[in-house]
Amino acid sequence: MHAPSAPVSAFFSACLHQRLGIKALASLALLAGSLVGGLPAQASQLADVQIIDRSSGQRLPLYYHLGEYWVAGQPGSSYAVDIKNRSRGRILAVLSIDGINAISGQAAAAVPDDGYVLGSRQQWAISGWRKSDQQVAAFYFSHSEDSYAARTGRPRDIGVIGVAVFREREPQPQPPILRNREAQKSSAPAAEASSADSAAHAMPPPSSPAAAAAPNASVAAESRQTAAPAAPAPVAPRLGTGHGALERSVTRTTEFHSASSSPAQIIRIRYDSYANLVAQGVIRAPQPAVQPAPRPFPASPSGYVPDPPAY
Repeated sequence: MHAPSAPVSAFFSACLHQRLGIKALASLALLAGSLVGGLPAQASQLADVQIIDRSSGQRLPLYYHLGEYWVAGQPGSSYAVDIKNRSRGRILAVLSIDGINAISGQAAAAVPDDGYVLGSRQQWAISGWRKSDQQVAAFYFSHSEDSYAARTGRPRDIGVIGVAVFREREPQPQPPILRNREAQKSSAPAAEASSADSAAHAMPPPSSPAAAAAPNASVAAESRQTAAPAAPAPVAPRLGTGHGALERSVTRTTEFHSASSSPAQIIRIRYDSYANLVAQGVIRAPQPAVQPAPRPFPASPSGYVPDPPAY
């Protein structure tokens, strides 16, 4: 299908991988307003990601601990993953919630498959599991056993939100067209070969373990976290993401051809309850205010009875 004709600021798209290319779902919803904050911006980043509490509209503060970013969620609260394209071209953002692709419901992979396409400088908040091109099921912080991942038998990766970002492949230059018909006929085999080459490059190259393991800051941080000492056990059940009420979210398809089979950027944000993050040392527990010691004789001695005020 053709690309959306709506203004860039008015659409959002989700890509579905097909044999001959990638199709994308493009949302027609307008942004309510610009949101600020999120991960510290770097020149090499294509996208900024932040987690929004939908009841208040405020972003959840990020805590940095042992090479990873964390947010504290409130059980029962709905949230959205807000993604902003910082580049001048389109990007594909593959969203993973608890290790599950938020569009397909399959185990998430950092490959240019089912994801969201954002236009230049576009920003949009993804608020749920994609159910169709018309609806999503709201994301909300749930106890781990009630999460969508646990209820579908995949509890291993509960408590993490991931976004894999891909650049769009630039259009391939077209060969010049010959005016002489005889010359065209003589060059037909070469033209066919050139056309076959273009077709081969129309799809992103297949992913490989080596490509998936390409070093980047997020993966390195994840490796450091794995080697870190074990954190204290949580004081309450861990949080996961539930499969909430259906909401309207209109989408349509567009095409996206990734420049590479491996992401240009991976963003990883872990989450749990406030109490658990305090217990694990992610959040420093607030110290109670120090009360002054009581005094047995608070009045200072003044000698004798003072004179009354003058009339």
